[in-house]
Parts: sequence; structure tokens; C-alpha cells
Amino acid sequence: RWCYYLPVRPLWNEPRPRYWEQCWDGNAFFMTRFRSSAAPEGVPCCWVTDLSDDHFIMPDNACFPVWLRHVPQPSKKNGSNGVLAGMDDEPVVTANLSPVARAYLQHLKLPDPDRDAETAALLWLHALAIGFSPAYLAENADGIRQDWPRIPLPAERDALLASAELGRRIAALLDIDRSVTGVTAGKIRPELRAVGAMYRVGGGSIDPDDGELAVTAGWGYAGKGGVTMPGKGRIEPRPLEEPTAEPSYDLYLNEVAYLSNVPRSVWEYSVGGYQVVKKWLSYREKAVLGRDLRLDEAVYLTDLIRRLAALVALRPQLDTGYAAARDQTWKMPIARPA
Repeated sequence: RWCYYLPVRPLWNEPRPRYWEQCWDGNAFFMTRFRSSAAPEGVPCCWVTDLSDDHFIMPDNACFPVWLRHVPQPSKKNGSNGVLAGMDDEPVVTANLSPVARAYLQHLKLPDPDRDAETAALLWLHALAIGFSPAYLAENADGIRQDWPRIPLPAERDALLASAELGRRIAALLDIDRSVTGVTAGKIRPELRAVGAMYRVGGGSIDPDDGELAVTAGWGYAGKGGVTMPGKGRIEPRPLEEPTAEPSYDLYLNEVAYLSNVPRSVWEYSVGGYQVVKKWLSYREKAVLGRDLRLDEAVYLTDLIRRLAALVALRPQLDTGYAAARDQTWKMPIARPA
């Protein structure tokens, strides 16, 4: 859903003009929240490159830009009355990092973050990777639920770079406007090919012109005040191919079309308090949406499920990265009185 932004109240409940000022091509945001209000919450952070809804993460999200752009303000100089002064000056762009964060990067002998884009993003991408680690979420559940997520910084340069690379892969999977080779484009990875593929009961091709892409399995309905509420839908467990295999499901759009082989870990995947696939389906119920799915939307749903499956597949590496930061954490220098 696209919305036009205006800094006028009460068109928006809270337009957040300081946030909007930093929404420009080339910038990105690490998103999290000050406490949790959902159980289960799932992942308490995300990565966005544009203006996001305030309730993307419950209860209210906070978006931290990788870069800060300062536009020079008109001032009186050279006899000017201030109206035109400074208008030709280029915006000043700096990395959004505190003095302590900069000291940490300098300690690791990394380039100046104000001059190097990759260095400027390292800490934010590292935070993203740690926030997606199941081991981190389990070991710090009480603290994360009550406050901001606290992210350990690894003492070793290589550990930070490896963690940030994982964060970069997560950011790519979260960016729905960007295709990911092997997941949504190109030659799909073998382990993902059977995940979330759409089939027709009895075989044959799905016919969108015959209403076979209508979501009518009871995934969502309009609640009080027009708020969309999730329904039970229709989810059928699949026979386990091996005793040690993860349970998986078939998700039905209607009596004819269904998404095959959705692993339980993907079906239950939550970000910021929202069960992703279930939330998507609830808003596409025909009684809510007012129409059938388009073919491109059906393809997108398969892509969404495969993105989540790829995120699940990263979990062992994410836990390893978290362990490296936890077990060898950088000790922040403490200023001592003379």
C-alpha cells in the first residue's frame, strides 16, 4: 500500500518529520522498538530503506538511519539578508555513529565511517544479524522484552565483518523490492524449489480467470472499525518424509489452490509481533481485499515464503556470530577521574 507523505497533522497521526528528512536514495534504517508488547514477538528488529509505518513493529518502531544528511540553513553572510545565503551549499552527510562507536571502529583499525560507506553501516548490520539470532533472543528474552535490544560488540575485527556480512544478507532478504539470486530469481536453490510452490487440487494449471486465485479459506475478516482481523484459514499438515524432518504444511487459498510444503519454522516466523505469512493472507481475504489475487501477487507470496525459508537457513550462522560477540565482547573504555 502506497501513501502520500505530508508533514501536516492530523492527516498523519504522527508525521515524524525528522525521520522523513533522512529518507533519501542511498540511505537505510535499522528499525527496532523500545520494548515489546507482543507475545510471541519473534525478531525485534528489521531493515528498511524508505518511510515505514509506525506500527511495522509493535508497539511503535524507531528507525535509526545509517547516514545523517544535514542541509545548510540560510544565514546572513556577505551582506545577504539570509534568504538566498547557503542555498547552493551541498548537504553534509555523516555516518550516524556516536563518539564511542567511532572509537570502537578506530580500535579495530577500520576506515573513517564518514568517508567509507561500508564502515558506516557495519555496526547497524551487525545489530541486525544479532537481532535475528535465535540464541540471542532466547538468552536475553527478559531484557529484550522490557527494553531496547542490547547488542554485544565483538572484540575482533574479523568477527564484526563476518557478522555484518550476515546482516547484509538479511537486509537483502527483507527488501521486497530487490530480487535475491537463488531465492526469488535465477536458479532457485535446490532446498527452496519445493518450498511454497502453488498447486491445484487434482493437478492441472490454476485458472485466475475462473476465480481460482481468490483467497476465501477464512484467513481474515473485517473487525470493529474496519480493522482486519486474522482468521483460522485452512492449513493441512503434510506427512513427514523422514522421522527427523521438520513438520510442514499446505496452506489453502480456497478449495482449489494451495501453497505446498511450507515448513513450520516459516509458517510461525514472526517479525515485531506479526506472524508474517498469516498476516499477509489475512489482508488478502477476498471479503477484505474486495477482489481475487492477481497472478503477480500469487508469485510474490511464493517468493515471500522462500525469503523466510532463507532467513531460517541462516540461523546456525547467526548463532555462531552471536556467540563470537558474546564470548569475546569489546570492553568500552571507562573514563577515570584524574
